[in-house]
Amino acid sequence: MQPKLIEEQNFKKINFRKEKLPKADYELCTFEACDFSNSDLSKLRFAECGFKDCNLSSANIVGTSFQEVRFEDCKMFGLHFDKCDPFGFEISLENCQLNHTSFYKMKLNTFKVINSKLKDVDFTEANLSGVQFEKCDLQSAIFERSILEKCDFRTASNYSIDPENNKMKGAKFSLKGVVGLLEKYKITIGK
Repeated sequence: MQPKLIEEQNFKKINFRKEKLPKADYELCTFEACDFSNSDLSKLRFAECGFKDCNLSSANIVGTSFQEVRFEDCKMFGLHFDKCDPFGFEISLENCQLNHTSFYKMKLNTFKVINSKLKDVDFTEANLSGVQFEKCDLQSAIFERSILEKCDFRTASNYSIDPENNKMKGAKFSLKGVVGLLEKYKITIGK
């Protein structure tokens, strides 16, 4: 049975912790100032949708499809994007907080992220080829066996990446940020 299709709808200031979002495919919809925290969004499909000023922390997104979805000014703690439907997965993030979120083993070379906090985010074994981490805080983010080729970290901060444990050919770093590549050696750099 085909899921219901909901197109071009605007959802504003709805608490989806109390009022469940109907199981459907959502296309060209916008969600503004909505609370999805701890809600069940599993197996829903969002295509060309926008989320602005929403709280999605700890939402269940198992089997959820995100295709060309924009998140702006959103709080997204503890999400497991690695459990989403990988087909057509494409998200962009601007001014978002993604603490303790997982992108484990995901293909993210269409990932767009600007001015966001990615504290303790797990990028283990993720393919991030060509991603630009523009003005992002990567404090305690995990990069293990990740593909970071041609990534741009020049305006990112607080990252710690082991070049011996990641593929990094062509990646770009600022001179100040190079310290984050040497952290495992416990050396002092400076005057």
